Amino acid sequence: MLLDNIKTPEDIRQLTIPELQTLADELRQVIIETVSKTGGHLSPNLGVVELTLALHHVFDTPEAQIVWDVGHQCYAHKILTERKEKFRTIRQNGGLSGFPCRRESCYDTFDTGHASNSISVAVGLAEAAKKLGQSQSVIAVIGDGSLTGGMAFEALNHAGHLKTDVIVILNDNEMSISKNVGALSAHLNRIMTGDFVSRVREEIKGRLKQWPGIGDKVYKAARQLEESIKGLVTPGILFEELGFTYVGPVDGHNLTHLIETLRNVKRLKGPRIVHIITKKGKGYAPAEADPARFHGVSKFDIVTGASVQNGRPTYTDAFGDAVIQMAELDKKVVAVTAAMCLGTGLEKFAQLFPDRFYDIGIAEQHGVTFAAGLACQGLKPFVAIYSTFLQRAYDQVLEDVCLQGLPVVFALDRSGLVGQDGPTHNGSFDLSYLRHIPNMIVMSPKDENELKQMLYSAYCYEKPAAIRYPRGEGIGVPIEPAFREIPIGTWEVLREGTDVTLLSCGPLVYTSLDAAQDLEKEGISCAVVNARFVKPMDREVIINLATHTGKVLTLEENTIIGGFGSGVMEVLSEEGIRVPVKRAGLPDRFLAHGTPKMLRELVGLDKEGIKKTVRFWLSKE
Repeated sequence: MLLDNIKTPEDIRQLTIPELQTLADELRQVIIETVSKTGGHLSPNLGVVELTLALHHVFDTPEAQIVWDVGHQCYAHKILTERKEKFRTIRQNGGLSGFPCRRESCYDTFDTGHASNSISVAVGLAEAAKKLGQSQSVIAVIGDGSLTGGMAFEALNHAGHLKTDVIVILNDNEMSISKNVGALSAHLNRIMTGDFVSRVREEIKGRLKQWPGIGDKVYKAARQLEESIKGLVTPGILFEELGFTYVGPVDGHNLTHLIETLRNVKRLKGPRIVHIITKKGKGYAPAEADPARFHGVSKFDIVTGASVQNGRPTYTDAFGDAVIQMAELDKKVVAVTAAMCLGTGLEKFAQLFPDRFYDIGIAEQHGVTFAAGLACQGLKPFVAIYSTFLQRAYDQVLEDVCLQGLPVVFALDRSGLVGQDGPTHNGSFDLSYLRHIPNMIVMSPKDENELKQMLYSAYCYEKPAAIRYPRGEGIGVPIEPAFREIPIGTWEVLREGTDVTLLSCGPLVYTSLDAAQDLEKEGISCAVVNARFVKPMDREVIINLATHTGKVLTLEENTIIGGFGSGVMEVLSEEGIRVPVKRAGLPDRFLAHGTPKMLRELVGLDKEGIKKTVRFWLSKE
């Protein structure tokens, strides 16, 4: 394989176009084979193979700095930047991160994982380089999905104002530009950015400036004419108005065009944007046919593309089914998501109720306030956003929903330990950042049936409510066909005990029950409570059990700082009850990538960890 001879990006810069194309084919094969065994982001990575090769071929990395937006398309980049031998460890415990990681390589310019921030980072890097007298190229690679985030446009506006020397690569994989426009524009674009035209443009500009008044008017008229002509055959007029030199669209799989365009753009100054057209899942038929399913995929069979994991229905499935059932009962029920229709389980809802489904793009702030507007008019919005991504709309949750007490229901998928996508995707903080907001109800179901009933209960409460639930398979309990309302703030005492009280949130309830059964055989009696409401808490249950057993252990898949356990301690303090409390949860640090099972073992939230904590505590008496 040609890939065997690639040690550093410098080796890529020695290759011919045919050799680069061969290398692209080999890279795709390695990515497909690896992800089929490890899971990961497949479609985005297959779509940017030629772009990755072109960037490393034209620019002197790592001196030239590349910022990958989100970073879920960095697999080819990692293979080509001295991590080829470790690539099989991608997303595995102790292996490579699935996203750019500065601690991992000097070629990874910035740690990413959330969308729409790459241009801001690149502008900061470029401005710092200017202040320090450096001249390296700075490139931001952002997808058309990430460009829907308002932060991206804020950065574009700022870069245009500063006239920053930065290159933005817009990776358009939704074919939003028609093919007949692309061919003409690609030809025009290579002419307009060529060395001859660029040199003539600058020479004319210099000569006209020698004629005060008249020269400026002539140059301005010439620029307007140029922009008008480009506007007829290119979609870049918006970027031109923001102060960018727009180039594109360019075929993102044509290495000849890519390399020639990037070389030309490299010579230009100021803010530049290169618009390329790519195909998600390029080179693997199942991913090309269904790029959404293969965006982030578990282990799969390469021949058929079928998942090799066929377990129990997931919490996401339970959410999707429950919202559909409510929508059938009430025409005011609507669903909102932020570019995660499939990931949040709303795909079927969107098909059944297209006029009641809103995908607002990667724009969580807008999505939350938009839902507030819907609620003002009497609709019943369910906002499905991953826990880690709702963090970006904290102010909107507080000011636009809770301050006004609007009945918006937040469905927080991927709460707790998500695992192999690492610290940027773990839902480690939602209990802490939601619990302290006035008017907010916060729930955590122990299983998929309770999730269904919580969704209905939130619908009935007519208050802001958040329900957090984990990624992956449910417990496997039967789901009741009918809805029932759960009284606000009520907990379930599932097991009586005399030695210690285990107050658990979410699926940890079942783990606590298993631990309590084992400890009973050792002569240790544990009460177990399903603390399904994190806010408001069941003060009566806390007081009764705390005083009865004399010891309380709280368990949560959330940071212990400001989380559920902190809330329990607040209640006891307010009531003047002095009993020992231990909090088990996520530590005050970012956890590396690994399977959720492995991470729970690491932080003591598995059955053995709970038993060990209880034994150690009682042994100290």
